[in-house]
Amino acid sequence: MEKSSLVALARELLADAHLTSSGRSARTVYGGHERVLRQTVVALTAGSALAEHENPGEATVQVLSGKLVLKAGEVSWEGSPGDHLVVPLVRHSVQALEDCAFLLTVAKV
Repeated sequence: MEKSSLVALARELLADAHLTSSGRSARTVYGGHERVLRQTVVALTAGSALAEHENPGEATVQVLSGKLVLKAGEVSWEGSPGDHLVVPLVRHSVQALEDCAFLLTVAKV
């Protein structure tokens, strides 16, 4: 069994994100290329984004801190701490409304 603090990791990644020109930082906490399930903590500074991209499989976003917007076409959902968003199976983007961190869970198809 393994245990880790997502809250502590989110704080660390936000500090790292402030040091990058892209305003983002991420670390996989479970899974990877050899597994179907992958969980990654992503941190974005206010105003930064993950540009529109394809969805590699079923995915969810659980907001750990801050506020973000998940957008797919003309539809968007705002997320704040504790919110769980299902990522649509279409091209989508994520933008930080304020410094934020979230747990991205993906099951590759």
